[in-house]
Amino acid sequence: MKDAGARILRGGAFKPRTSPYSFQGLGIEGLKILKEVGEETGLATVTEVMDQHDVEAIMEHADILQIGARNMQNFPLLVAAGKTRHPVLLKRGPSATIDEFLLSAEYVLSQGNPDVILCERGVHPLDRTYTRNTLDLSAIPVIKEISHLPVVIDPSHATGSWKYVPAMSRAAVAAGADGLLIEVHPDPKQALCDGPQALKPEVFARLMADIRRIAEAIGRV
Repeated sequence: MKDAGARILRGGAFKPRTSPYSFQGLGIEGLKILKEVGEETGLATVTEVMDQHDVEAIMEHADILQIGARNMQNFPLLVAAGKTRHPVLLKRGPSATIDEFLLSAEYVLSQGNPDVILCERGVHPLDRTYTRNTLDLSAIPVIKEISHLPVVIDPSHATGSWKYVPAMSRAAVAAGADGLLIEVHPDPKQALCDGPQALKPEVFARLMADIRRIAEAIGRV
């Protein structure tokens, strides 16, 4: 992934799931693996923090704290993350307006932490026949007009299907996204979580080549 152009490694050590019986991540052991791989590859690392009491432990293992869509308005967690000096990746909730999204970011900023990365990952759709959510690409130029914060796009969680990830990734870059969060797995059918939306490494490499061409065409390189 690094050779193809990835700069940050995301791994969900604590994975919130709709069902309590679904795979929930490896916990502290997963954090240790993430830290080890980050140090070995030189990639920065990001993982989700679900509870304000876990912030310190996760800071010891990851470079960036992710606050997921379900916790976008978990205000005690936002405040706890804001009191750190770790960058915070904040995901938009599926029912959140842009103003609500930005005000959640303000909870982090107001505590003195200036390093917030906003992540659009899809809003509740009218039709779930084909995709998990509706990716709101218009949020990119809107947020860039009214906020100074960087915006990244998660086409994997938005679409829920690897087939649509490349198209949405290319569109996001063309719309001005500052980064992409893309699921990759060497054998998606064996993935314990989110396999249907994961790209195989070779598909990811081809997509990165496409993205470079788009970025060059619009003067973003």
